[in-house]
Amino acid sequence: MFRIFTSIKLPKWLGQTYDILSVWKNVDLILLVAVTLQSIIGAFTVYSATRQRLINQGFDQFVYVQRQVLFLIVAGLAMVLIMAIGHDWVRERAVFWFISSSVLLILVLVAGAVRRGARLSFDLGPISLQPAELMKVAVLILIAAYTADALNDKIDYHQFSVSLLILGFPVILILLQPDLGSASVLVAGVAGILLIAGAKRRYIVLITLLAIVSAVAVAAVGVVDKYQLRRLEAYINQDSNDEALQKIVLQVRFAKRAVSSGGFFGKGYLQGPLTNGAFIPVQFSDFPFSAIGEQFGMVGGFVVLGIFGVILWRLWAISRLSRTRFDQLLLAGIFAMLLFQVFQNIGMTIGLTPVSGLPLPFISYGGSHLVSSGLLMGLSQSVYMRRFR
Repeated sequence: MFRIFTSIKLPKWLGQTYDILSVWKNVDLILLVAVTLQSIIGAFTVYSATRQRLINQGFDQFVYVQRQVLFLIVAGLAMVLIMAIGHDWVRERAVFWFISSSVLLILVLVAGAVRRGARLSFDLGPISLQPAELMKVAVLILIAAYTADALNDKIDYHQFSVSLLILGFPVILILLQPDLGSASVLVAGVAGILLIAGAKRRYIVLITLLAIVSAVAVAAVGVVDKYQLRRLEAYINQDSNDEALQKIVLQVRFAKRAVSSGGFFGKGYLQGPLTNGAFIPVQFSDFPFSAIGEQFGMVGGFVVLGIFGVILWRLWAISRLSRTRFDQLLLAGIFAMLLFQVFQNIGMTIGLTPVSGLPLPFISYGGSHLVSSGLLMGLSQSVYMRRFR
């Protein structure tokens, strides 16, 4: 009887047949535990950052955290699904995922919900779908698959140029929304792939210059909303008293104050005056690290950074254990993308980088980014689980 259950076959349409125990016994438990812990911290952070403002408005104080838990369950299922079917099956359909995500990006420009002057997502009632988050996964898979087919260990100028063209199409669509943050994440992830793929330094300099020129050109023709340009102005003039910049300057100022006022051990869970007073707009999605810093102080901040360090360490280790060039390049892209998001989100919280609206992985409130993170972790786990095959 035991043998029957341990040799269950997956459907043929999945493209591969595995003995369940032989695959799942190789799960990277350290990565799994680290991601789970960070997600739990995220759920508690979302509750603390929304509880008092919901009570003040007469709403159920558990609305956002209940949704967050539901999003985490969906993200977990997405991760398990990718781990089950395998990253090789996903790679074989890389072009399909890229085209599907591109179609969604085009449709969102036409039928997406307008919020704060941008069309970022589809409004599906109680939830929303942000195609840019799905494109983060699709573009990494496609470019990693393309560059992995290089005849030599280093990609040539032609392969580098084609990779830029693949990247440029979704970046342009995302800039038209406009969403500078998500566009920059795509560039960071692809830059990680191209660096490990052996692109020459002058190629990397080229992609950097093109990104800067593109951003300036988009801003010059008026595609980028004035609010997003003010974020850059607010970053340069963080002590400004200009009324046009006050909203952005104040939220960063309060975010920095929340982190610094937490001291070493923090003020205690649900005891942060700035967090409870709703002084930081969209704190639960854009500035969750400020809530962690105020309530748990430097210790809490180091714990969160330490867990991110463990996750990045495991991604790096998995890339070193990869059995194919595609596996290695895919992990390089995931590593670079996650590192950039963590640096950018925490950086904007303490005033080191401009406000971009990028979520803090596994912690910020939101379904689309959690699902995309789950897919990326599922791909990483699949590479580790199948490293001996």
